[in-house]
Amino acid sequence: METLTLSNQFLIAMPGMADPLFAKSLVYICEHGEHGAMGLIVNKPSGIALAQLFEQIDLPLNDHELAALPVYFGGPVHPDRGFVLHQPAGNWQSSLMVTDELALTTSKDVLAALGEGRGPNELIVSLGYSGWEPGQLEQEIAQNAWLTVPASTDIIFSLPPEERFEAGMALLGIHSTLLSGDVGHA
Repeated sequence: METLTLSNQFLIAMPGMADPLFAKSLVYICEHGEHGAMGLIVNKPSGIALAQLFEQIDLPLNDHELAALPVYFGGPVHPDRGFVLHQPAGNWQSSLMVTDELALTTSKDVLAALGEGRGPNELIVSLGYSGWEPGQLEQEIAQNAWLTVPASTDIIFSLPPEERFEAGMALLGIHSTLLSGDVGHA
C-alpha cells in the first residue's frame, strides 16, 4: 500500500476548527512522513514587519520594499525561531527541500543575503511553525478538521495574505460560505 504524503499540499481549516490558532488558516505542508508533519500558516501576518525582525536580530536591511513585508505567524511551535519559505531553493546552510524549486530555510544566512540584496526572489518569513506528531494530522483530517489540496506557489507568493484562504478553497472549487461547522454522518 502506498504511503500518503501531504508534502507540498495546503491544509484548509474547516469552519468547525476547535483550535482558535488555526481558525481560517491556510497551512502549507513542508514535510510529512513517519515522524509526523510540519508546515507554515501562510495567511496570518504577525503584525511584525521584516524591518523590525532584522533590527531584532541585528542584521542590516537596505531594501525598503522588503522592509515592509510582513512576518507571518507560522504556527505555535518554536515561535521564537524564524523560518523562510522561498523559491528558488538556492544553497543555504540549513534548508529542507520541499520541491525542486521550493525550500524551507532556518539558517540566518538566507536573511543576511536578503539584507544584502541577494536573497531568493520569492519568500515569506515566519516565526514559529505548525507541527503534528505521527498520525495526528491524519486523525485530524479524518475528523473533518482540515481539507487538503495540492498547493499553489502563486497563492503563497503572489496574493495578499487576506486572499489566500479563499484562494486555497477555490482550488477545490468551493467557497467558504458553502461549508458548515456542523459535522454529520449519512
